[in-house]
Amino acid sequence: MSENFDWDLLQSFLAVARTGKLTLAARRLGVDHSTLSRRLTALEAALGAKLFERQLSGYTLTHQGERLVDRAETMESTILAIQSDVGQSRARVSGTVRIGVPDGFGTSFLAPVIGRLAAAQPGLQLDLAATPRGFSISKREADIAIMLSRPAHGRLHARKLTDYALGLYATPGLAAGVRGVEDIERLPFISYIDDMLFAPELDYVPMIGKGIEPRLRCSNLIAQHMAAAAGAGVCILPCFLAGTDPRLVRLLPGEINLIRSFWMLVPSDMRDLARIRVTCEFIAEEVRLAASRFLPPAA
Repeated sequence: MSENFDWDLLQSFLAVARTGKLTLAARRLGVDHSTLSRRLTALEAALGAKLFERQLSGYTLTHQGERLVDRAETMESTILAIQSDVGQSRARVSGTVRIGVPDGFGTSFLAPVIGRLAAAQPGLQLDLAATPRGFSISKREADIAIMLSRPAHGRLHARKLTDYALGLYATPGLAAGVRGVEDIERLPFISYIDDMLFAPELDYVPMIGKGIEPRLRCSNLIAQHMAAAAGAGVCILPCFLAGTDPRLVRLLPGEINLIRSFWMLVPSDMRDLARIRVTCEFIAEEVRLAASRFLPPAA
C-alpha cells in the first residue's frame, strides 16, 4: 500500500458498505458515482484484495471487505475524535445531521418545532427522516435515531427521551354508547398491517381484546390517525398525536392506557460533535417541555 494513503478511499468504502448501493453512497458523500467507483477500484488495488461482489441488486461485502469494515470504523472513530477534541468542532455548530424518527413523532411533534433549531443554528443542515421503520445506527442510516426500545448491543449511546401514553380514540359518533371493551369489539377497528410492523412494541391489538379483528389496516401511524378522524373506526393512537385533535375523543381512559418509550440513539464516536450534541439537546429539551402531552394527567 502507498505510504500516502488517502482517507477518502476508506470513507468511500464505508459509505458503500453501509448502503450496499453505489448511487446512494455517492449521493451521501456528495460525489458522482463514477468518482466513487474509481475510489473503490483504487482501494482494492492498493490493498490487493477484492472488497465487494458487484451485482445488479447492489454491492455485497466479500470476506476481505467484512474484515476491513471494523478497522475502517476504528479509524473513522479516531478521526471524529480528533475533529472534536483538536479541531474546535465543539465550539462550531455546522454540517449535516440526519435524524431518523418514527412517522408519528417526527410528523406531529418534531417537524413543527425543528425550525427553531434551524433558525438558531444557521450553519446546521437538518435532514428529518420521518418514516414507519427503524434506523440502523451501525450502518449510519441516521446520525440520530429515535427508537421505541434500547438496542441490546452496538457502539452507540442511548438516552431515554420519555415514556408516552396511548389510548383508544374514535369520533364522537362511534364513541357514543361505549361502556366497556366488549363494546369496542363490535365496532370497526383500525390497526397496523401485521407483516409491516417495524417494532414489536407496536403490536397493541392483542392487549386490548382477543375478540378484536381489525377491518382496516394501515402501514403507518399517520394513515391510521387520518382514518380514525374521518370516522372509519376505533384506533389505538399516541396521546401526543390524537389528544390535540378535536375530531377525536378518547374511549375508556380508565381501562385502556398503554405506555411505551422513546429512546434517542447516536453513535458513540459522534456524540460529542457539536452538531450532534446541539441537536440532541434541542430534541430532549422540546420533549421535556411537552411532558404533559406525552403523558397526560389521566395516564
